[in-house]
Amino acid sequence: MGSRGAAGKLLGLGAVIALGSLLVWGFFIGRNQAADEGDRDRVIKAPLRVAAADNGATVITIGEETQRHSGITADVLAAAPHQEQIRAYGTVLDIARLTELSNRYASAQAQMQTAQAKLAFSRVEFERATKLYNENKAVSEAQMQSAGATFATDQANLMAAQAQMRSLTAQAYQDWGSAIGKSLVDGSTMIGRLIERQDFLLQITLPPGAVLAAAPVTAAIETGKDTRSDITFVSPATHIDPKIQGVSFFYVARADSGVLPGMNVLAFLPTGKTVDGVAVPASAVVWWQNRAWVYQRAGPDKFVRVEIATDLPAQGGGYVVADIPKDAEIVTGGAQLLLSEEFRSQIQVDKDD
Repeated sequence: MGSRGAAGKLLGLGAVIALGSLLVWGFFIGRNQAADEGDRDRVIKAPLRVAAADNGATVITIGEETQRHSGITADVLAAAPHQEQIRAYGTVLDIARLTELSNRYASAQAQMQTAQAKLAFSRVEFERATKLYNENKAVSEAQMQSAGATFATDQANLMAAQAQMRSLTAQAYQDWGSAIGKSLVDGSTMIGRLIERQDFLLQITLPPGAVLAAAPVTAAIETGKDTRSDITFVSPATHIDPKIQGVSFFYVARADSGVLPGMNVLAFLPTGKTVDGVAVPASAVVWWQNRAWVYQRAGPDKFVRVEIATDLPAQGGGYVVADIPKDAEIVTGGAQLLLSEEFRSQIQVDKDD
């Protein structure tokens, strides 16, 4: 019994030692694995390349070697003088009232022509009856008086038709201006093209306080991103847009411009002045929050994102921009990579927080 008790104690002690060794081994293995995972995290996580400048701008730092490998290039852009333009607001008008007025005018014109023809005939009849009665009493006095009454009625009808014509003419000029009003009265090509929807009438309104010495004969409207169509001046508008309260003009756009009644468009009216600018190629432009940006070099390895105006598309793509410094270097290759790096770094910072 004594031998069996000693053996049991030895077996129990061995089990305790083995269990302790296993726990120690597991602790060191776990610590080493955590250290390895931490090392892997440090290897995977790229260094932050984005910082805020004193003026609040975001500066991206990319080494020159990385720039070469990534295809990031910057150039001084070519000068591109261009016509200064005012951005205005346009509405494609519904001309149902103009069509109705044209129909009423055509009807009144037909009535007047009918009245003129009746008057011409009754005049001859009255003059004939008067002559026959006065010379030899070939007609009765009652017949002469009847012819005179018909003649007088036709005179009154013609005067009424003429008054209606004058009223509709005045309404056309007051409601639609001298050019469209004259076209309606004369039946010229302009009114026909508008009614047949070969052309569409637009009211173009300048921003409050903006002034043009004279409305440009031709301007442009933006009917989609980077899509512009020419418009042609008609006359000053006869009323203002109550929402904008700026000077307004009537222009026409061709049907193939894609506009329809009720559509709102941006318009660009040249002022006649030439301003300096640079041609920014499409490869340099990145879009964020529905605005256009470029990256400007701020040092050998530093870049800053700058917003640009898109009022004036350049031939071949891109835009002509007036407010870029003359000697500024703009990223023309790899701009999208810089945008991705800027926001990838922001996401990484957020995760660290």
